[in-house]
Amino acid sequence: MTGLRITPLELREANEFVERVHRHHGRVQGHRFSIGVVDEEGVVHGCAVCGRPTSGLDPKRILEVTRLCSDGTPNVCSMLYGAVVRAAKAIGYERVQTYIYQEEHGSSLLASGWRFERNAHPSGRHRARGDGQPRDTTHVEIEKALWVRDLSPGLKQWSHHRRVKVE
Repeated sequence: MTGLRITPLELREANEFVERVHRHHGRVQGHRFSIGVVDEEGVVHGCAVCGRPTSGLDPKRILEVTRLCSDGTPNVCSMLYGAVVRAAKAIGYERVQTYIYQEEHGSSLLASGWRFERNAHPSGRHRARGDGQPRDTTHVEIEKALWVRDLSPGLKQWSHHRRVKVE
């Protein structure tokens, strides 16, 4: 498909797409920003929701892709990951990260220059939902992989709450 482009999305729009298409997660409560990939007619083929890191790390320096999904249109996920990195760098974030299930291959992340950092289990926030119903935490037990893009020159890695400079 040709003519795909990145566009900003309101959280409501991104959540509607996530609820329709995402394989294992639902809507999110908040975000820093959301973007989508649309075709010439304005049909959304994918979205990325970016917010604070679920691990509690510095939200002024680290941006986390909390949802990313597509309808299967080729290259949409890579386009989104690349656009998130460009936006995060322009805003001044030092790092972008996301968690995927270990069973997922991460080819879109690799194609857009991300690197696997480690197997992980983000702590996340698993409080009861606002309507009093218990929150589905099935995804909490699934093994995850942390993928990152370091955006600041001279940063070697993040070690929990502090930066480690390249020597």
